[in-house]
Amino acid sequence: MTHKREVNFTPAGQTRTLHIWLPQGYEQTDERYPVMYFFDGHNLFDDRDATYGKSWGFLEFLSGWEKQLILVGVECSHEGANRLVEYCPYHFRKGFLGEIDGTGDATVRWMVEELKPMIDREYRTIPFRECTAIGGSSMGGLMSLYTVVRYNRWFSKAACLSSTIAPCMEDLVNDIGRCDIDPDTRVYLAWGSEEGRGTKEYPRNDTRDDMALRNSDLAARLELHGASTRLYGQEGGRHCEADWEKQVPGFMNYLWMNR
Repeated sequence: MTHKREVNFTPAGQTRTLHIWLPQGYEQTDERYPVMYFFDGHNLFDDRDATYGKSWGFLEFLSGWEKQLILVGVECSHEGANRLVEYCPYHFRKGFLGEIDGTGDATVRWMVEELKPMIDREYRTIPFRECTAIGGSSMGGLMSLYTVVRYNRWFSKAACLSSTIAPCMEDLVNDIGRCDIDPDTRVYLAWGSEEGRGTKEYPRNDTRDDMALRNSDLAARLELHGASTRLYGQEGGRHCEADWEKQVPGFMNYLWMNR
């Protein structure tokens, strides 16, 4: 069962739409559920809501999946370059995205300080970090990685697909090195073999080998803290929802089922 609701996004003084999945039978039981939050939540369930007319197919996947949990997708801003700014946790000074003074940390703090408490208060959740995950793709993948590293006290799992990590590798390396990361942390890091072929997010000088090396480097650093990681290079994978949908069973089973 999915529904939408508006919520105050205080960092921008605006509202954002939440796209929420509640497990089948939610209204007939008193059971409590784990929660997974997603960036770009409008792309999760319905092709009619998705930016490019194709969703991740979560509606079909969750309807037949063994695990029962709540999904909360946060819709991004669709005004100008606001998404890039709100989904950038660092200050980009160089790289293919140009100069961005990111407010991504404010976005995550809003999730931790306002959104998550509201969801835990109004829905039957299991609020502990062990039962709380984050996910996203592209800039949302970067935000998911940043969140599980910097806000590991609240999030124990992250799905980071086609993450925009090239412009901020030094920042990510520094954060992983200095943050307290619980060994009970799982991080899925993925990229597609066709993403380094002149796309907007990955220009031609950023090859798939570069993406594999960067993600492998970050995985190794996370594992030094005792965290578990899974690397996945999607052969033929492009920078699009249709190919991220193909990864849904893999990262969901890795994060939630293989305990």
